[in-house]
Amino acid sequence: MGSSGNSSPGELPGRVAAEIAPAIFPAAHLALGLSGGIDSVVLLSVLLELAPRLQFSLRAVHVNHGISPNAGRWAEFCAELCGRSNIPLQQESVDITPFRDLGLEGAARRARYEAFARVDADFIVLAQHRDDQAETLLLRLLRGAGPRGLAAMSPLRSFTGARAGLLRPLLGTSRVEIETCARLRGLKWIEDESNTDTLRRRNFLRHEVFPLLERQFPAASVTIARAAAHLAEARELLDQMARTDLESGGGTALDIAVLRRLGEARAKNLLRYWCEERGIQPLSAARTTELLRQLRESGSDSRVSLAGRGWELLRYRDKLHFQHGAKAVGRDFSETWDGGNALPLLALGGVLKFKPEEGRGLSLAKLRADPVTVRVRRGGERLRLDHRRPRRTLKNLFQERSVPPWYRDRLPLVFCGEELVSAPGIGDACEFRAEPGEAGLIVTWESFDERDTSAND
Repeated sequence: MGSSGNSSPGELPGRVAAEIAPAIFPAAHLALGLSGGIDSVVLLSVLLELAPRLQFSLRAVHVNHGISPNAGRWAEFCAELCGRSNIPLQQESVDITPFRDLGLEGAARRARYEAFARVDADFIVLAQHRDDQAETLLLRLLRGAGPRGLAAMSPLRSFTGARAGLLRPLLGTSRVEIETCARLRGLKWIEDESNTDTLRRRNFLRHEVFPLLERQFPAASVTIARAAAHLAEARELLDQMARTDLESGGGTALDIAVLRRLGEARAKNLLRYWCEERGIQPLSAARTTELLRQLRESGSDSRVSLAGRGWELLRYRDKLHFQHGAKAVGRDFSETWDGGNALPLLALGGVLKFKPEEGRGLSLAKLRADPVTVRVRRGGERLRLDHRRPRRTLKNLFQERSVPPWYRDRLPLVFCGEELVSAPGIGDACEFRAEPGEAGLIVTWESFDERDTSAND
């Protein structure tokens, strides 16, 4: 591609520092996505130079997609490079089979990002550059994407399913600058043979379309990438509007009454934002329109549901709920509490938390009388929340508090011996409550479905 708008490769470390310094903090842990190609090799070299000055630790992550016959050789190259650079390397092998309906490139990308989500780091750093940004925008435009999709890749973004942020410090740098920097530094890298296959859409744009465009528009990649930045600003305005609309609904479920009050375009914007915040891949225009129609026109007790890979949207009492797809949990489910402040319950899709607090919650002394276990509803459970009232069935309490039916069988219940002492979100058995001045534990349930997440670029 053309080099219009390029600056000196010697300025690259300064520009990368200017991108990442405002985003990170002292002693931050950075993990670089290292494919072994020229882009990530150059970024590794620059980050190694910046690490002492910006006070971050650095390691690399190599993802083996198992597609190329040379994949093993690439992994060996990355291991040798990291060994010479004296930085840790985490190698991840992924299976793209579950995502084949996304196409080869889409499946590889999805599997790669899921691997990145498992990395224990503060920031995942990726080496996409300005030409990649221009290609991404054009690909999405040809697929008919809306403003969200056309905003393309963000230089800093939260990361679905992970605590790490996603950093792309090279989005203002051209491929030509990166290649020049690699030569000046005497770097070596590997070539992915698939990059020349013009049957792949991105490669077709890179090798056939952009050279033709740049004959007439020499700065095409620069101006297209600039358009992506403008669209990113527009997306942020739409997101701000959606957040304002969500505040009027409250809670983790989406209030369908809010969708009815809003105009068509604004309601669709809210629905898309709410879905993407939960990690749902962007819905097509047709699916968004149909889902909105059903939610607005059907009665509050009507069954409306929409499912995708690993997720489901369900309506209950005029609210739209999100839940991760999960295997059914048997009624014999039981986990023993070890006395810690957090008990991960992956089978139930969340973490049960025990927060120490004086004079509130469950009495720690009473809990020590018998083994404390966590179970799910088996039927017939009763809980006495008030000394002045009799025990009530969980079924009745769930209905009173509008707990969705599918949520009830996955809610962890705390037992002391054979006594039900706490149903998170419902209440604690009054006989087990802590007295004033007594050590207590407040029990809460943090479902993965209720955590705020953001869709990836």
